[in-house]
Amino acid sequence: MTYDIVIIGGGAAGIATAASILKRNAQVSIAVVDPAQDHYYQPGWTLVGAGVFTPEQTRKAEADVMPKGVEWIRLPAIAIDPERRAITLGDGDTIAYRVLIVAPGLRLAWEKIAGLPEALGRNGVTSNYRYDLAPYTCQLVQELQRGRALFSQPPMPIKCAGAPQKAMYLSCDIWRDHGVLPAIDVEFHNAGPALFGVATYVPALMEYVGKYGIDLRLESNLVAVDADRRIATFEHKRDGVSERVEREFDMLHVVPPQVSHDVVAKSPLAAANGFVEVDEATLRHKRYDDVFALGDAAGTSNAKTAAAARKQAPVVAVNALAALDGKAPVADYDGYGSCPLTVERGKIVLAEFGYGGKLLPSFPSWLLNGTRPTRAAWFLKERMLPPIYWQGMLKGHEWMAAPHEIGKAA
Repeated sequence: MTYDIVIIGGGAAGIATAASILKRNAQVSIAVVDPAQDHYYQPGWTLVGAGVFTPEQTRKAEADVMPKGVEWIRLPAIAIDPERRAITLGDGDTIAYRVLIVAPGLRLAWEKIAGLPEALGRNGVTSNYRYDLAPYTCQLVQELQRGRALFSQPPMPIKCAGAPQKAMYLSCDIWRDHGVLPAIDVEFHNAGPALFGVATYVPALMEYVGKYGIDLRLESNLVAVDADRRIATFEHKRDGVSERVEREFDMLHVVPPQVSHDVVAKSPLAAANGFVEVDEATLRHKRYDDVFALGDAAGTSNAKTAAAARKQAPVVAVNALAALDGKAPVADYDGYGSCPLTVERGKIVLAEFGYGGKLLPSFPSWLLNGTRPTRAAWFLKERMLPPIYWQGMLKGHEWMAAPHEIGKAA
């Protein structure tokens, strides 16, 4: 079979792009390649871990979000041959494309932390990065009365770079509400050199680090977990010298290292880092004019968030349609990403920024000041963003996300 467009990945990026394409041209033949039976609103898992959402609020059947008019191939893509314009499927069959859109997301590499895969879900080891574990986070937070709680963040790139500390702030807020926070030793081990990658938002976050009494440990990377002994091992850099530090814990919230899927990393499309080598503006491949990528799989320097995919999808949609007509890209992407940093229940620091850390606020400061914690931002995340995701983004409605035409003023 040959399709006008093949999309690898039926997550947020792939579904949104398919829907945006069909809104513009319903006659285009599109195949979406993804074996998943369920579709998840992953930004909601932070709130599941805090008991604000139920897990079920973040899940729908994949069949319910697949756009009408596409052919859903319920198999994994296992190889990409851009010279032949062919995709090998999990059953050994191949399909061909005129334009390829690569959007399979990334892989959570739990195995890169020694002892972690077998530790998850028991003896206080949890992670909001898994649907089935976010409720365990909530349970641990509710039950902990005293002891030590560790929160980790691996080296970049990771999806939603603020999520590791979101889990920590919400946990601290609950412990403060229960009156047990003074009896809990909270440590944040961040493999990076800064609390957050965009300096503008750091002062507001540091206020909460101080307010909750958090021991902030930068350049401290989790490398091993012993769940039976409840010991986490970190590789900590001090004055350029690495040393291993063991920390006992009563609760450990882990964010795993994250890598590109093998189907991408082992293909000719990959850059040296394993992600798809694309132009950061047009999201077209640097060597193959008929290939585009977006979402977590794209080798771009923007924050890997659902908000980024929401802005990227219309850009890829119009550029892919242009490519079908043999034309150059017509739209560009400014690197927009959003990270609603949940510093307490009811307040959020709404970080919105693009390439190079440029601030790209969606609202005037008098309405919503993203550099400070606000209740308006919490309302946006809790009440507005889920329906915008399910009923807007995944259905091709480009609210506040219309593609920017190359050469026009922003």
